[in-house]
Amino acid sequence: MPIAPSIPATPPSNTLRTRLTDASLITLALALALISLQIQTNEPTPLPTPLLLADRATGLLGCIALWWRRKYPVQIAIGLAATSVYSETVTGAAIVALFTVAIHSSIRATATVAAISIAALSTYQLIWPDQATPPSTVFVIIALGHAATVAWGLTIRSRRALVASLRERAAAAEREAQLRAEQSEREARQAIAREMHDVLGHRLSLLSVHAGALAYARTAPPDDVGRAAEVVRENAHRALQDLREVIGVLRAPVGELPMPAVADVLELIDEARKAGTNVELHDDAGLTTGHRTLPDVHGRTLYRVVQESLTNARKHAPGAPVTVRITGRPDDAVVAEVVNAPPTTRTRQPQGNSTGLQGLQERTRLVNGTLDFGPTDLGGWRVRLRLPWPS
Repeated sequence: MPIAPSIPATPPSNTLRTRLTDASLITLALALALISLQIQTNEPTPLPTPLLLADRATGLLGCIALWWRRKYPVQIAIGLAATSVYSETVTGAAIVALFTVAIHSSIRATATVAAISIAALSTYQLIWPDQATPPSTVFVIIALGHAATVAWGLTIRSRRALVASLRERAAAAEREAQLRAEQSEREARQAIAREMHDVLGHRLSLLSVHAGALAYARTAPPDDVGRAAEVVRENAHRALQDLREVIGVLRAPVGELPMPAVADVLELIDEARKAGTNVELHDDAGLTTGHRTLPDVHGRTLYRVVQESLTNARKHAPGAPVTVRITGRPDDAVVAEVVNAPPTTRTRQPQGNSTGLQGLQERTRLVNGTLDFGPTDLGGWRVRLRLPWPS
């Protein structure tokens, strides 16, 4: 039955180190063959001449066969071990082949080759015993020599397996680090996209309202036209400033740029009122007045929800009053609701796909909060944010 190696032997690579190793082992096998030849020459009762010629030819061919020991380790090792039953000069090559099997093949294959080699050498000693050494001593030497060869080969095999495992782990760690870097880059891009949507959407909605007023109110008094144009100019300038700050995230270290907080909600409402939206603020939690504070990420999330809600109200319900209500207490939760009435006039409404609110839902989940939105019974729109409020 063929014995398959657990670690397939790879053909020798065309490197100087591999060639030197092969040449060194073949030279070692030849040296052991020459020693055996010298011992045979000094034997008091020489072997028959045909057997000596077969012994020497087998030893030479065995040493040459070692050149292909990496490609066919088990086959060559079994062949050389079997010929040890009549050839003493092939013993060195057989030991080298057993050493190769221990490195490259399975434990089962190594044990099989070692058993065949021990049996063949023992048979040789039984047929042509050494007159100067007791048989028991010779058998112990054979067993210990094979055990040492197998142990050395298995040690090298284990070391190579450990090095291969460490290389695989290093490669896996490098791939994991690359995936983490790519994920971080995607998250950073998504965060920048959300910031650009939130900031610029708010500013551009103000520009749209006043630009529309200038376009349709051509007969308005010059003072009103001037005020509307001033609002357009101011918000265009601020939109450029906001854009520079958002793009600055790509260059500046994290946390270096100023970020909005709950107190900045008052500025949002003031801008909305200047744009003609009737906004009422009911802050029962005392966050906009500074009596109580939220963690930065929670306050920024609340600010963005109010900002997006006011922007949507101007786009989809122009002229409708808006109510902003903030309630809650520490160690519990903070709730912010933005409700706008139905539009006061029937005008063509811009189409939207709730991308901004969906992005806010994702932002809210990151801080363990919830965001719900939908139409009210009176035909308006309601956005409700609930965030945990740590003490």
